[in-house]
Amino acid sequence: MAMKQLIRSLIVGLLFVVLVACGNKDGLLDSPIKETGFVIGTVVNISVYDEGHEDTVEGAFDLIADWEQILSDEIDSSETSKINQMAGIEPVKVSAPVFHLVEESIRYGDLSDGGFDITTGPLTNLWRIGYDDARKPSQAEIDATLSVVDHEQVELDKENQTVFLPIEGMEIDLGAIAKGFIADEVVKYFDEQGVTTAIIDLGGNVYVKGNRPSGEAWTVGVQNPYLGRGQLLGRIRASDLSVVTSGIYERYLEVDGETYHHILDPDTGYPFENEIAGVTIASETSLAGDALSTAVFSLGLEDGLALIEDLPDVEAVFVTKDRRIVLSSGLTDTFEVLNDNFETVK
Repeated sequence: MAMKQLIRSLIVGLLFVVLVACGNKDGLLDSPIKETGFVIGTVVNISVYDEGHEDTVEGAFDLIADWEQILSDEIDSSETSKINQMAGIEPVKVSAPVFHLVEESIRYGDLSDGGFDITTGPLTNLWRIGYDDARKPSQAEIDATLSVVDHEQVELDKENQTVFLPIEGMEIDLGAIAKGFIADEVVKYFDEQGVTTAIIDLGGNVYVKGNRPSGEAWTVGVQNPYLGRGQLLGRIRASDLSVVTSGIYERYLEVDGETYHHILDPDTGYPFENEIAGVTIASETSLAGDALSTAVFSLGLEDGLALIEDLPDVEAVFVTKDRRIVLSSGLTDTFEVLNDNFETVK
């Protein structure tokens, strides 16, 4: 199995799970079995409250590292890289989970009118926002790159379980959905191992399993997009729920007084321009939360909220640039606002 690199410092993500010290149910620990590591390109924190599951926590990190070997487009031997290497040449047979993940990615692309697009990898690599070598590309570079960006061009053969990119230079990048998929795989693994109470945090993709040791629901805080990390806008009470956030404050580039965030529009090649500063998705699966956090951001407030209201078992918190909090219908009575500087719209 792939080895994980442990780190000692805890880097706080966009979402925070607030733990309250109280009594617990039989078989659950007051202080969890906890491990922090750097894997899949991010800081991963896993806490398990069931007694005797030290090996299970170790196994979860091994599982995450194994999925990185399969899904990362930065690893030449991964299934994703093999698909990209064969772009314009021939279809690539992939494993059932990878086929399903690509299929789901295209479905979310269709749901968002193309705003969620797994073929934006070349565009992301052009801007490099979030890296030391980030830059604003020329219009000519953007135009050339857009010619290989279109999720509708991806060809899937369900019978033969193949994926084909028909244009040379085309690439898929599963980064906007892979963390969610992997978090769900960890949840399944915990189910198999008998873990009932846990927190899975993959770089801000948070899944809370079961209830707190006291028997009450977890409290998951939502980051204030205008303040430093750890400053909360509000919180959601949750059990067996995924909470994922996307926002313009996560990674950005400043050029000549203009700020460019990292969520790129596959139609224009530039960052999306709308009224949203951040969106948080609460969903039964982390895959849905991961994909929808980008998909609804791309649609803007009105259409994004409409999509959420049409989907089962999904809720959303939108934070706008003019400091409004807009809640989907399932959160209007349960979301707790912690900052009076925002207007709540229900």
